[in-house]
Amino acid sequence: MGPVRLGMLLFILAVYGAWVATPKEEDDDTERLPSKCEVCKLLSLELQEKLSRTGRSREVLELRQVLDTGKRKRHIPYSVSETRLEEALENLCDRILDYSVHAERKGSLRYAKGQSQTMATLKGLVQKGVKVDLGIPLELWDEPSVEVTFLKKQCETMLEEFEDVVGDWYFHHQEQPLQHFLCEGHVLPPAETACLQETWTGKEKITDGQEKTEGEEEEEEEEEEERINTPGHSKRDPEDL
Repeated sequence: MGPVRLGMLLFILAVYGAWVATPKEEDDDTERLPSKCEVCKLLSLELQEKLSRTGRSREVLELRQVLDTGKRKRHIPYSVSETRLEEALENLCDRILDYSVHAERKGSLRYAKGQSQTMATLKGLVQKGVKVDLGIPLELWDEPSVEVTFLKKQCETMLEEFEDVVGDWYFHHQEQPLQHFLCEGHVLPPAETACLQETWTGKEKITDGQEKTEGEEEEEEEEEEERINTPGHSKRDPEDL
């Protein structure tokens, strides 16, 4: 195909950066490891999401207590039981491996479930016959990246360190969002909470240093498709550009 546009080349470079083990100490958001804020944000989101699945359960647990007067049965609703919390925490951080690095997005929004636009673009190029070399076999493209693996490990470390805080929130402060109680109240200093305010609206994309909307992304993809289908355009390796 003809010359690959700068935006597409940046996509390729961004994905490659996600697989680099040692981040560069630069302001470039395409090559870095997750911040403590991002770890806490995703930990909170995943735990609340797991708890939301069982919050309406009407199951009642029967507990046996040994008192001075002998054994006695006590009934506790599952929805407020320690058992529910323990089950939610079990393998919680393994869920982080379902995330991908969406290197075309800004800040903490780069971590989201599902295939990134970057990876979709690269796979589209491969399907069209373009040679794309990321330094790893094609069958490993969908494996968790260095960033995501690091994110999981930091999630486990943070959960172990603040397990008592999570328990305090569960039993006494669920009127507050966990993200606020845990991250802002215990884990992060005030100057490092900015990522907690970042929400996805479809406009937080990084392309050629500027934000792009989903509509603009689709328009660019259509233009690239037309360029590829134009007679006389030969296929080239992006590395040759």
